[in-house]
Amino acid sequence: MRVLITGGTGFVGPHVVRAIANAGHDLKLLVRDSTRSRELPGQPVVGEMTNTVSLQHAVEGVDAVVHLVAIRQGREEQFKRVMEQGTRDLVAAAKDAGVQRFVLMSALGTSEETKDLVPYYHAKWEMEQAIKGSGLEHVIFRPSFVFGRDGGILPTFRKLAKLTPMTPVIGSGEQRIQPIWADDVAAYFAAALDKPETTNRTFELGGPDIASWNEFWQRLRAALGIRRRPIAHIPIKLMRINALVTERLPGDIPLTRDLLTMLEHGDNVVSNDYTVQTFQLPLVPLDEQLRRAA
Repeated sequence: MRVLITGGTGFVGPHVVRAIANAGHDLKLLVRDSTRSRELPGQPVVGEMTNTVSLQHAVEGVDAVVHLVAIRQGREEQFKRVMEQGTRDLVAAAKDAGVQRFVLMSALGTSEETKDLVPYYHAKWEMEQAIKGSGLEHVIFRPSFVFGRDGGILPTFRKLAKLTPMTPVIGSGEQRIQPIWADDVAAYFAAALDKPETTNRTFELGGPDIASWNEFWQRLRAALGIRRRPIAHIPIKLMRINALVTERLPGDIPLTRDLLTMLEHGDNVVSNDYTVQTFQLPLVPLDEQLRRAA
């Protein structure tokens, strides 16, 4: 099978690219800069989600599309242009090219009830609707927090735990999360290309362990060998003031007001066992995730 992957040079992307290549598939990678994909398998195709012609070129001759592109922060117009309209254009190009299967990276917490909470959830919801209404065979994944050694939010957490005199926990720390290892996410994407029973279904992705934020920080500190440092619960209102400043700085800022809104909304855990039962994949436990990243 020949597969086009968008977003293959981000944090999760290289894990997905390698997993799909290792499964024996031939790859095309939609990239804005071909130098960023030099160490990845597959044929780079230079283009952007905002360029319809480049999307049409990218889907030529492929059997499946794996769509990972997303932005975490920016103006509402950017979410609409890159994620929402870009996905609609990619879906249209895929249909015209005769693509057989479309696999989407959405996000846990995305729903009709949350779509107006923050622009990120709205964009993910619209991406899902574009694919569900396309008539294409599709699989949608909604991962929880994705952890890995080489990117994402975990390295920031590790620095905070190591360098700050006390460990800052947002709010009460009672909300629960279900982190999943990046390679496990990649394994799901690779498996979805060849599993007919996953067709036209949405799967929530979480690791094998659920922990509150308080429990998570305790386990991270244990993995790092930090025992006596105190935990400080920071009120969300105070964190919002901090985020108002940090989110205006250049680069990929880990703390934004939208992220705080999503954290405050509730638990980020899967609601059923459909994914585990359907795929039967081994998953990395949370303590092992933290040990690997330490």
